[in-house]
Amino acid sequence: MSKYLKIVYCVAICLAVGYLSSNVTQSSITTWYPLIKKPIFNPPNSVFAPVWTILFILMGIAAGMVWNKLESNKELVKKGLLFFTIQLLLNALWSYLFFGLNNILLALIEIILLWLVIYETYYIFKQIDKRAGYLLIPYLAWVGFATILTGSIYWLNR
Repeated sequence: MSKYLKIVYCVAICLAVGYLSSNVTQSSITTWYPLIKKPIFNPPNSVFAPVWTILFILMGIAAGMVWNKLESNKELVKKGLLFFTIQLLLNALWSYLFFGLNNILLALIEIILLWLVIYETYYIFKQIDKRAGYLLIPYLAWVGFATILTGSIYWLNR
């Protein structure tokens, strides 16, 4: 498989996970979510889809770039892609916990774990390809913000 096709493949997977996760959020956006208390720094709903789309594209590019280094650093690339897969699954799980189950506390615990796994993914990716690691920094920052937001929502609604 060509190096560009690997990147396209990874971007498509990330966008598919994002799409599936967004399906979980749809019903809660109009029913449960408007009724809970949110902090003043909560972004408008219209911000989330474009931000996540950009982040999923950057994540996919980073994963594809790392996959392209498989021949030169097999063990580290496998480890990096394993952590990448775990964080992608945890990303989807957060939507299910928060919007699907409406369980803010469990979503808060899970997003802290998600941030830690993203950080480990970033750390491994950076060792393989610095540019791939750097592509995860906006994602790491956004999930850090989302962690604070989730914690604030939990605090306001406990």
